[in-house]
Amino acid sequence: QQLAQLQKEKSEILKNLALYYFTFVDVMEFKDHVCELLNTIDVCQVFFDITVNFDLTKNYLDLIITYTTLMILLSRIEERKAIIGLYNYAHEMTHGASDREYPRLGQMIVDYENPLKKMMEEFVPHSKSLSDALISLQMVYPRRNLSADQWRNAQLLSLISAPSTMLNPAQSDTMPCEYLSLDAMEKWIIFGFILCHGILNSDATALNLWKLALQSSSCLALFRDEVFHIHKAAEDLFVNIRGYNKRINDIRECKEAAVSHAGSMHRERRKFLRSALKELATVLSDQPGLLGPKALFVFMALSFARDEIIWLLRHADNMPKKSADDFIDKHIAELIFYMEELRAHVRKYGPVMQRYYVQYLSGFDAVVLNELVQNLSVCPEDESIIMSSFVNTMTSLSVKQVEDGEVFDFRGMRLDWFRLQAYTSVSKASLSLADHRELGKMMNTIIFHTKMVDSLVEMLVETSDLSIFCFYSRAFEKMFQQCLELPSQSRYSIAFPLLCTHFMSCTHELCPEERHHIGDRSLSLCNMFLDEMAKQARNLITDICTEQCTLSDQLLPKHCAKTISQAVNKKSKKQTGKKGEPEREKPGVESMRKNRLVVTNLDKLHTALSELCFSINYVPNMVVWEHTFTPREYLTSHLEIRFTKSIVGMTMYNQATQEIAKPSELLTSVRAYMTVLQSIENYVQIDITRVFNNVLLQQTQHLDSHGEPTITSLYTNWYLETLLRQVSNGHIAYFPAMKAFVNLPTENELTFNAEEYSDISEMRALSELLGPYGMKFLSESLMWHISSQVAELKKLVVENVEVLTQMRTSFDKPDQMAALFKRLSSVDSVLKRMTIIGVILSFRSLAQEALRDVLSYHIPFLVSSIEDFKDHIPRETDMKVAMNVYELSSAAGLPCEIDPALVVALSSQKSENISPEEEYKIACLLMVFVAVSLPTLASNVMSQYSPAIEGHCNNIHCLAKAINQIAAALFTIHKGSIEDRLKEFLALASSSLLKIGQETDKTTTRNRESVYLLLDMIVQESPFLTMDLLESCFPYVLLRNAYHAVYKQSVTSSA
Repeated sequence: QQLAQLQKEKSEILKNLALYYFTFVDVMEFKDHVCELLNTIDVCQVFFDITVNFDLTKNYLDLIITYTTLMILLSRIEERKAIIGLYNYAHEMTHGASDREYPRLGQMIVDYENPLKKMMEEFVPHSKSLSDALISLQMVYPRRNLSADQWRNAQLLSLISAPSTMLNPAQSDTMPCEYLSLDAMEKWIIFGFILCHGILNSDATALNLWKLALQSSSCLALFRDEVFHIHKAAEDLFVNIRGYNKRINDIRECKEAAVSHAGSMHRERRKFLRSALKELATVLSDQPGLLGPKALFVFMALSFARDEIIWLLRHADNMPKKSADDFIDKHIAELIFYMEELRAHVRKYGPVMQRYYVQYLSGFDAVVLNELVQNLSVCPEDESIIMSSFVNTMTSLSVKQVEDGEVFDFRGMRLDWFRLQAYTSVSKASLSLADHRELGKMMNTIIFHTKMVDSLVEMLVETSDLSIFCFYSRAFEKMFQQCLELPSQSRYSIAFPLLCTHFMSCTHELCPEERHHIGDRSLSLCNMFLDEMAKQARNLITDICTEQCTLSDQLLPKHCAKTISQAVNKKSKKQTGKKGEPEREKPGVESMRKNRLVVTNLDKLHTALSELCFSINYVPNMVVWEHTFTPREYLTSHLEIRFTKSIVGMTMYNQATQEIAKPSELLTSVRAYMTVLQSIENYVQIDITRVFNNVLLQQTQHLDSHGEPTITSLYTNWYLETLLRQVSNGHIAYFPAMKAFVNLPTENELTFNAEEYSDISEMRALSELLGPYGMKFLSESLMWHISSQVAELKKLVVENVEVLTQMRTSFDKPDQMAALFKRLSSVDSVLKRMTIIGVILSFRSLAQEALRDVLSYHIPFLVSSIEDFKDHIPRETDMKVAMNVYELSSAAGLPCEIDPALVVALSSQKSENISPEEEYKIACLLMVFVAVSLPTLASNVMSQYSPAIEGHCNNIHCLAKAINQIAAALFTIHKGSIEDRLKEFLALASSSLLKIGQETDKTTTRNRESVYLLLDMIVQESPFLTMDLLESCFPYVLLRNAYHAVYKQSVTSSA
């Protein structure tokens, strides 16, 4: 019943478990082949010595370790029995019989429940061969497993300790053993002696090797991050063997030693290797030619460092926490960095090494080998043919092949040597390698030399591959964070992204499905590291910018007021302020150093930045899994984002209180910021101009590329909603004499001083910040407000259309005009709206003038060409062409007879249900309405003209600009004559104003003279009207008297 459910699912079970089941079958077949091969080796009584037949011995030991680790890993799969049982049951249900491999596979799973115990029994017949191979390590392993002090005393890896021998080739009788992985040797020794444990009781050498390995580590890597705790496992195995109490005591002593001393020993080794690799990398970068004779040193250094890093990684994850200090290395980045530097030298100067070793092989190795072969007492034919082919291959080499870029391939030669080792290592060989050790050692050296010619990349992977980090990603990220936090180590942080380039070397063609998984991990880690480095650099740069902005802020003119007042008080001997008030530090004090040991915050920031930038600038790009990463681009993009945020942030715009920074102060801060950013080019090869162009051009638009508001939108908003709104509320007036808007004394004081935001210097600063694009946007926003006012004015005209039509034709009949005027409605509203339009246009002319000044400074030749264009438009030019020229001129800040922005704004509001003739009539009547309404201004108290400001406090002087510009724009749109319409306006306005000259009522004529002056202003402002024309309809004597009266009035009122 319980199995009935499986009946339904049998096909699914077969499909899903087949991969696992047949993997177990593969393991079983592999085990069969290994056992068969080991038996063959025993029968042939093969001679093993790592120092003579290196390849044969190494591959033999590797095979045993692979077999052992595979069986241990198999025993760690908890569901192994369930998988095999389920699969077989489903197979029986489907095919009516068990799978043919099932009985043997089941037996293997049961047998290898405790794999090492089973294998100890299995290896009894193989112990002679295995122990011989292991004992041959006595010449290699103890020499490699030395303390840092012994390395230091021997001046290991130093090229400059003996200058006289600097050019001599680095030689050894056991070349391939010099860079053999210590990790691999420890696995061979520990697992090997567990399998043939009997030798530990009879051979002191074996025991010493085993104890030395047990003292060096607490755990071994089985595969990637799967580890094996040696001491406990060995003790558990030996505890059941009689007479092994001594071995168990040895294991316990070694465990104590490993726990208490191994950490510090390896820490000291890493410390030594840091300085040794640094020296090696520095010398080789200066003299790359030394890579030839000293190549062995490079691969030894890489192998030693790799072993230490892997040891640390493995133990840091699997050690008791109480001794954690020895397993946290904050300087690990430095060691990895020097490894990467050596790897880069080997890749870069590969041809140098090839030239050296091609000559070495043909000029020295071939000759010596030939002599050795000639002196052999016995040399069978097969062996002789192989030896001769070696000599011939080497003799035929020449430097020209390297220069021609020929691809070398000595794999065949190396394989032949491997075969020859097998032929000559069996017991009955006619040429026994055991009796001709010199031949073995010479051939091992030659094989190393061939690898220097054709396998440099493979050698780098063999000696310095750190792809293991892929499986320790938490530890990897932690090391990176520690590296960034320590200023002295941040210059080595590039080592971490560079390590991601190793990851793909841990993939295998037998398991292609994990390529994507490992590739993605390498990409995401590399991206994360580079992003973090760029963020860190960006934060440092931001801090420096903040400091520099503070310093440049101290130099703003507003801060000198206190100094000036103190100086004035000293002269007048006035004692102001409390005694003992601390004197304000003058800008520049921070640069005075009494002692060079004093380190300021800026010094620390610059040091940290230069260290980190060294790392970012270390490689132009790196390739990780066929993706190219460019570290500098990360920094550039982060700087762009931060610069954008900072500029907008420095405007200090507060929507609630409507506060904003003065343009000149923002400009000072932006320039300070830019100066710091420009200095980054001294550290990193990035194009800061590109950053400026991207960011500052975006700031001239309404929104940036992320859809966020820019300084253009913030300032436009502020000037329209805050400054100009207060003008129309009567709290601020435009003073033509000062070319600025100024606060008027009112009951409710404003929170800002209008003059400080609208004078010439501020408007120029605004133009610098916003540029021509931003100022165009500001203009368009102003025009939109004007067009909405004009739309309202048109509505008022439509309300009074009949009266205005009659007034237009009867301006010479004063009585009729007076009667008609009384019938007009909304006269004040018309004047108020026209005044608002005038104020906006006055502000725009300030902005345009400032833009012209700025552009004349930056691009004087271009501006003068545009001026020429504008000044030489022939009168008969088509209006469309003229408008194009005006648009160009306006963009450069030049004033135009007809404002193109205003024309565009007003032409966009044509009504659909009104004919063009009607629209034209409304435009004409609007001018009539304004003209006949002017006299009412005389009764307003605020309409008094002030000579000091060259205007009126209620801004009616701005009407001159409004009337001229609106007329020019409207009659350009409706294709009427601007001059004729303005003449008509002048006739109507002058007759209306002359009428109030005859009135006797004091209140209605209170500021009559001040209003008369408006006519003069309108003519002065207009490019279409002349004084002669004004004289014909308004006597100049009246104007002269009016000026005299207002100036006299201002003198008496001020007195």
